[in-house]
Formats: sequence, C-alpha cells, structure tokens
Amino acid sequence: IAQEMLLGIGGVRALRLLYPSVRIHHFNEGHAVFGGLELIATRMEDGATFEEAWRDARETIVFTTHTPVPAGNEVHSLADLLRLGAGSELVAGELRRIGGDPFNMTAAGLRLARRANAVAQLHGETARRMWAEVEDAAPLMAITNGVHVGTWQDPRVPAVLADDTALLALHQTMKVDLLTEIERRTGVRLDPSVLTVGFARRAATYKRPDLVLRDPERLTPWLEGRRLQLVFGGKAHPADSAGKAMVAHLVKSLAQWPKATVFLENYDMGLARLLTRGVDVWLNTPRRPMEASGTSGMKAALNGLLNCSILDGWWPEGCENGVTGWAIGDGGEAATPEAQDARDLATLLAVLEGEVLPAYAEPARWARMMRAAIQMATARFSAERMVREYFARLYDIPLAR
Repeated sequence: IAQEMLLGIGGVRALRLLYPSVRIHHFNEGHAVFGGLELIATRMEDGATFEEAWRDARETIVFTTHTPVPAGNEVHSLADLLRLGAGSELVAGELRRIGGDPFNMTAAGLRLARRANAVAQLHGETARRMWAEVEDAAPLMAITNGVHVGTWQDPRVPAVLADDTALLALHQTMKVDLLTEIERRTGVRLDPSVLTVGFARRAATYKRPDLVLRDPERLTPWLEGRRLQLVFGGKAHPADSAGKAMVAHLVKSLAQWPKATVFLENYDMGLARLLTRGVDVWLNTPRRPMEASGTSGMKAALNGLLNCSILDGWWPEGCENGVTGWAIGDGGEAATPEAQDARDLATLLAVLEGEVLPAYAEPARWARMMRAAIQMATARFSAERMVREYFARLYDIPLAR
C-alpha cells in the first residue's frame, strides 16, 4: 500500500508541480489508482462536493487493465487504507463507493476513469466478463500491445527481406550467435542445423513452460535423434513461490536430455534479444484465457522466428496458421485445467510432428513463412501503432503522421 501511495498520490503531486496543465492521467493497472483519490480530494479542497470532484477527476483519467491474473488485480482492506492515509482524506463511505470493501484496485480504476482498455482483443472479451458487475465502470475497449521495432528487430533484417537465401543466411548467423553464447554460459554445444525451439519469459504457472516436456516418450526420439533442441529461459517474481518451484521443476526435467536442452539463467534484455533472434520457433503455451497479451512472440516475429502458440493473448490476431506460424488448438477451453493441459499437450506434439518439423525440412517454405511473420509483426504489432491507437481512442487526441 505504501508503494502504491508513493506511485499514485506522489505521482500526481509530482506531475502537478512539474506540469501544472496535465490534461490526462493514465493509470496502468490498479497500482496507480490512489492518484485518482488524490485528484478528487484536491477538487474537494477547492470547494467541490464529492460527486462533483469525482466527475471532474474522471474527465482527466484513463485506465489500462493488463492481466486477468489475481496478483495483478489487488484487493486491500479499507481499514488499512484509512489508517495509512491512502484515501487522501476521503472518508470510508466515499472510498467504498469507488473501490468497494475490501477495496478492489482494478474496480476503483474502472470507476475513476472515463475510458479504459484491455491489451489485446481476446483480453478485452475476458476483461469485460471479469468486471461486468462493477457498476458505473468506464467502457472497456481493447488496444493490443506492440513492441519497439528499433529495439527488438535486428537492423539487418529489412535489407534481406526480399531474398530467401539472404534471409535464411542472416537467421543462421543469428542462430550461431545464440548457440555460441549458450555454450559460453552452460558448456552445452547445440547443433545449428537442428530445429531449435525457444521458450523464454516471466515464469508464471499459467504459462506452463513444462507443457512440452510432459510426454517424454514422444519427445525423447526427437531430442536424442537430433531432430529437435529446446532452449528455455526466464525468471519468477521474487514473491512468487509457485513460479520459483516451477522453474526448479523445469530444470530438473531438462536433465533427462543434457545434450539437446538447456535452461538459461539470469534472463535479461540482452539475453532476450539473442533468443528472439536466434531460435527457429518461439513456443508459447499459456492456459487460455490467462495471457492478456504477451509481447515476446511479437519480438520474435520481427526477426522471422515462427510462433507456435496457444490461441491466447495477441496470437489470435497475428496467427495465420501455416503462414505466419502455427496455432496450438482451436481456441477452445476445457472444463478443468487438467483436461485443458492434456488436450493442449496432445495438440502441441501433433503440431510439432505434423507441421513444424516437416516445414523446417523445406528451406524455401520456411523462408516464405519467415517473411510473412516479419511483415505481420512490423505492420500490426509495433509500439508506434499501439501509441497512435492510445492517442486516438483512449486519450482522444489525434496525432499528426
């Protein structure tokens, strides 16, 4: 709560000093919403009633919800907020109207904002269902995330886009760079001629990084027969004991195949750049619909890596199956997590065996798919496109081109 007071209340006060004419306050997730309470309290100090102050503050606030995961939608005791002064002098009844009791930070954000958004089209559907019972909530649109092309796309990619041979050669160069770094870090020497699948992102249990490993009888012949290599990386949140346990389990599982699999520690932006340029296929196996957007697959596609992913987050918008990458399943959801895991595992292995491995054996086809992935990601999933949408749709401030 103290951190969120510093971010929200302190942030609004700092902005007021630095930029007195701020027109829009954009709260990303619930962590910043105490800033909205500060805006209301300030108007009330000027003589406005609570209702008037709420209405006026709302005209300056927009809100983004980033995840359906409970940890990203915090709930606090109303008594704690009052004791710590998080309500900026608002009384219990006023706080209860905004966030409920206990005080739900996401519900408060939706009630404080004039407009709100989710971060992918499917996430918009999920968020509207999740928060349908929040009365007086801002309308929830969807603005799909994007990534900064200049940061994540290798600068050599545009020059080779039209030439299959040059495109494949550049990718092989980037792949060797990655495998060289892997050997330096781990001592494991992977083969640059073998299909290499990467999975690297924040370690959260719903992302199921070990899903591909759960049928070792199917997997072992590919790994030991030098048809497939697997590269994993990622970090759990320091407070996420389940995520840390999952990483430990993953590393233990990979020990079955020491010559064809590797887990890379100390995952950071530098390693992420190498991975999103150097593997062949980017694997993503979240338990639908828990992935709000995801962006690592966008970064990978900018460099011609082919996504093989559950139809969750951004991928239903980017996937043209067999053209820009591959879908795992049809977007359906099973009755239980266990049933969904079993179905997704069977489908994943079938896609790898029946579609991905055969495509890798056809360089001309692979190059066509790489080109389609690059064009898709550059045109539709750039940060520039995202920012223009935020200005036009959420802020209602058109940008000149």
